[in-house]
Amino acid sequence: MVTTVDRASATREAILTAAERLYAEHGVLAVSNRQISEAAGQGNNTAVGYHFGTRVDLVRAIARRRSAAVEELRGRMLAEVGADAGLRDWVRCLVHPSTEYLAAAGRPSWFARFTAQVMTEPSLRPAVAVETLSSPSLARTVEGLSRCLPQLPAEVRAERSAMTRLLLIHTMAERERALAEGGDTPRASWRAAATGLTDALIGLWLAPVTHQGEERQ
Repeated sequence: MVTTVDRASATREAILTAAERLYAEHGVLAVSNRQISEAAGQGNNTAVGYHFGTRVDLVRAIARRRSAAVEELRGRMLAEVGADAGLRDWVRCLVHPSTEYLAAAGRPSWFARFTAQVMTEPSLRPAVAVETLSSPSLARTVEGLSRCLPQLPAEVRAERSAMTRLLLIHTMAERERALAEGGDTPRASWRAAATGLTDALIGLWLAPVTHQGEERQ
């Protein structure tokens, strides 16, 4: 027997799935609650507001649903990291949980493009950052990575942290888009793509630093 609670849960899931897809494909601010309700098969155009409240609440709920799975994958990887872990081990813990999740999600998936869309929208970025960038497993990964890095000026470390975030988010989003559209991708699989990302990030963090006054005019 289907209960009211079951129906409400199914409605919420349908809304989350529809919103993630529409936000990923069209941009968050270009999609209305009415469009999401229709895509979720809801005749009531107020369904989104009723179940989730504001747009920020909906975005946060989508991020929370997906981030929990990535968190679990990263936790498993961290359990296998030994005391002698090096930079590559920690960068793999940063990259592979997300790519493994996307590989398991099938084709098409939308979470990478959803994240890229939201993280470039100032009014919504904090909602996703709270769910995706502050997890315990991610904090432990970043701490381990930091211990393996050479001494870097504070401003260079901050700059490369931002570059790392952008490279991760937008490389995965671009691959996800290409797969959804049937286009070519540089790597044959998400695992291979993760290896390429890992190599690139190691190179980024170990790149030489040009100090002030050394720049060529």
